[in-house]
Amino acid sequence: MTAVSPQQAYQQALAAGFKEDSAQLQAVECLELCYQQLMAHEPTVRGVYLWGPVGRGKTWLMDSFYNSVNEGMSAGSSVPAKRLHFHHFMRWVHQRLFQLSGQPEPLTLLAQELASEARVLCLDELYINDIGDAMLLSRLLQQLFAQGLVLVVTSNQPPEKLYENGFNRERLLPAIAAINQHLQVLSVAGVEDHRLHPGQLQQRFWVGLPQALAAVFAELAPDFAQEAGNETAHKSRHEKDNQPALRLGHRDIKVVQRSEQVLWCKYADLCEQPLSAADFIELCDQFSTILLSEVPQLACTQSLTEQQVVIARGTEDGVSQVAAGDRELPALSRQDDGVRRFIALVDECYDRQIPIYISAAVPLSDLYGQGALAFPFRRTLSRLQAMQLARFGQ
Repeated sequence: MTAVSPQQAYQQALAAGFKEDSAQLQAVECLELCYQQLMAHEPTVRGVYLWGPVGRGKTWLMDSFYNSVNEGMSAGSSVPAKRLHFHHFMRWVHQRLFQLSGQPEPLTLLAQELASEARVLCLDELYINDIGDAMLLSRLLQQLFAQGLVLVVTSNQPPEKLYENGFNRERLLPAIAAINQHLQVLSVAGVEDHRLHPGQLQQRFWVGLPQALAAVFAELAPDFAQEAGNETAHKSRHEKDNQPALRLGHRDIKVVQRSEQVLWCKYADLCEQPLSAADFIELCDQFSTILLSEVPQLACTQSLTEQQVVIARGTEDGVSQVAAGDRELPALSRQDDGVRRFIALVDECYDRQIPIYISAAVPLSDLYGQGALAFPFRRTLSRLQAMQLARFGQ
């Protein structure tokens, strides 16, 4: 079978109804060049870094490239490409580093391992908000490039904006320089949010209608719903399930209802518990549909009671100033920890094509107002809007 190149895949998508976009076309041309160089087995190939607002087709372009590379390699070649969401990639990196504890130059060993498995590494949604990840990634990227790995990356931010104003951000600067050296950086900033079309609508978000999720659950898990509807069976089940019905990591999570494939939780029970992105990966390993009820308005200008403060690094209470270490932290609401988890949950579900059905207190457009997480939440809002299309998850 003849492989379809990134450029051919884009032309097919346009013929099938995609809207033409000059920013996407420029990215396609760059990915096509990278693809042709790989097919020609050129020793040095420059990767690609696609950045821009949400919904501009960056992930689709990367996935199209990934599929073309895998189809284009001959059967006798080693595994050519690996594709991971950035959260999954960093989870794997931390796990492997733990396993390599005690060995000299573990990052070099890790980079050699990746290079032995793939010529190309595709990373979707690169976003850094943790100093530990920033320091680790700075050294790891340089090792990956030294091994000759070709990277194709998507992000909502240009390299120069990654971890902007972050604590000890200077530790990330070598990685930013390496990205600019080894990757072609392209802005995919067209005016269209391609997640919103084409496709028929399928409602997966309700305002003030908690009973809507009961109907959804009954439709998706009819056998369980029938059992729950029987008063005797429901009572028996309630008495049996005195303990929380879901365990994530080392924590028990309360559920409203669940079946083998469908999970229904309240926002407070899933997003206001100390869970991590790794826990949501585990969650999506278990369930193909998520229902989330009682989602409040997550932030607004009136709720930001904890104002920006200056912290003097290296002191206990910040009373004395340290010239080299003072930094401002953004204003945070008390809900922001829960919002971070909500963002991580939506990211994981979107990447795995797992629909989320939500009952909330306010309309989708009003879910998060002005706050410290306004930038990452724009991606979340776009993804939730894309989930309102019938084609999502199919």
